[in-house]
Amino acid sequence: MLPGLFSSNRSNRTRWLLAGVATATLLGMGLHELRLPAYAQDTAATSVVTPFGSAPITFADVVDRVKGAVVSIYVTSGANRTGIEGLDAFPELPDDHPLNEFFKRFKKDNGEGGGAPRAPAQAQGSGFIISDDGYIVTNNHVVDGASTVQIALNDDEKYDAEVIGTDPRTDLALLKVKGDKTFDQVVRFSDKDPRVGDWVIAVGNPFGLGGTVTAGIISAHNRDIGSGPYDYLQIDAAVNRGNSGGPAFNLEGEVIGVNTAIFSPSGGNVGIAFAVPADLARQVVDQLKSNGSVSRGWLGVHIQNVTDDIAQSLGMDRPTGALVSKIQEDGPAAKSQLDVGDVVVTVNGDKIGSSRDLARKVADLAPDSDAELVVLRDGKEVNVTVRLGQFPGSTKVASVERNSPATPETSDLKELGLSLAPASTLATDGAEAPEGVLITKVNDGSEANAKGLQSGDIILEVAGEKVTAPSDVLKGIDGAKAKGRKAVLLRVKSGDQERFVALTLGKA
Repeated sequence: MLPGLFSSNRSNRTRWLLAGVATATLLGMGLHELRLPAYAQDTAATSVVTPFGSAPITFADVVDRVKGAVVSIYVTSGANRTGIEGLDAFPELPDDHPLNEFFKRFKKDNGEGGGAPRAPAQAQGSGFIISDDGYIVTNNHVVDGASTVQIALNDDEKYDAEVIGTDPRTDLALLKVKGDKTFDQVVRFSDKDPRVGDWVIAVGNPFGLGGTVTAGIISAHNRDIGSGPYDYLQIDAAVNRGNSGGPAFNLEGEVIGVNTAIFSPSGGNVGIAFAVPADLARQVVDQLKSNGSVSRGWLGVHIQNVTDDIAQSLGMDRPTGALVSKIQEDGPAAKSQLDVGDVVVTVNGDKIGSSRDLARKVADLAPDSDAELVVLRDGKEVNVTVRLGQFPGSTKVASVERNSPATPETSDLKELGLSLAPASTLATDGAEAPEGVLITKVNDGSEANAKGLQSGDIILEVAGEKVTAPSDVLKGIDGAKAKGRKAVLLRVKSGDQERFVALTLGKA
């Protein structure tokens, strides 16, 4: 019996025991013959009955069924590599991201300079067998850059394996044991959605210790850990370095998630781990098995969420959809009627609630297929068809360089907390003058300051109209007020990045 399981229902337990005493008295039995109620069955049982269903006395039976399918993975690489073993599972994480400290790049070097050779980097992780012919699921960062891969079963029997395919976007990889070995114990992905509060069992190879079992519950769904548009399960079963790629099981011995990341300021377990949900993992693994890679639709736009103030600036009743902040010149959207400032509200009839919704929906569509979008433009719904492309295999990272202009003649917009000047003042040595209006100063404590605007940013549009002078900005503000808008929408360029910022307007 789990300690403290019924401590919150003490009065009910007392009534159960009193009822037992009364029954014993009526039957003329002694108290020593009393049988405990249903929720305190003898220790030979595998579960107990509670007012909310059964709870396991032990996880041993589940573990016995699945442990043979969980493997330890040992990787050797001829160069520095990344991963969860002190590695950087998500290289795009910013320096101040809470997971960044854990996912640092692992380096192992024999000496410096000269002809001193680098020692092969070694790392370890976990995985699980999903077919009797030896297909194994793990994390991409566990095998990234691997020159050799070896797996070890629970009985320490070892086999060489090859990488069939990887998907950095979900951090999943598929391996295959070399040769014609047949495996008796395999596991399958669950078809059921786990509920918050359900038991979960994690099995893996933490710190190279081999088959280790920990248990906990599903803590939350739909966690965004800054690694793309996909959401993760949060669990509190102990997950540490080396558990990467290992399975999280339900009580039926089915895989409900692939352990991928942890939140840990110290690098050890603090009870917050993240797993790729089974339904997403199954889709990715099927494509990796068939094609060695994952095909995703690509729209070729930069998008952002519609906040309350942006919705007000666009005259929307509520914040919804994904706002197009930039269209890539070589992307599919550039060949369509989609425009910067459009708010995508549906794709193929499915509602879009946020930028992540749009990214997921488009990624689920096949390249070279048509996506039927409904966008809000100037307060009206417009239908746009985009022939999707293939999602690029690598992410282009734009460098952001702040302009350092001389001190030009400026105009103050006290209402917005900005000082402005024509962006043409940045032109030097006959170079082409940039378009837009330059922000030369942002007042401390202003809303513009709070929303990240900085001197050197360039305002490209105000209320959907291009601007080239501070007077154009004033004109756009007056136009927004005339329409009864509570905020004005600015399209702003910061270095190479473009985004929309809505600033609240005072009374006209």
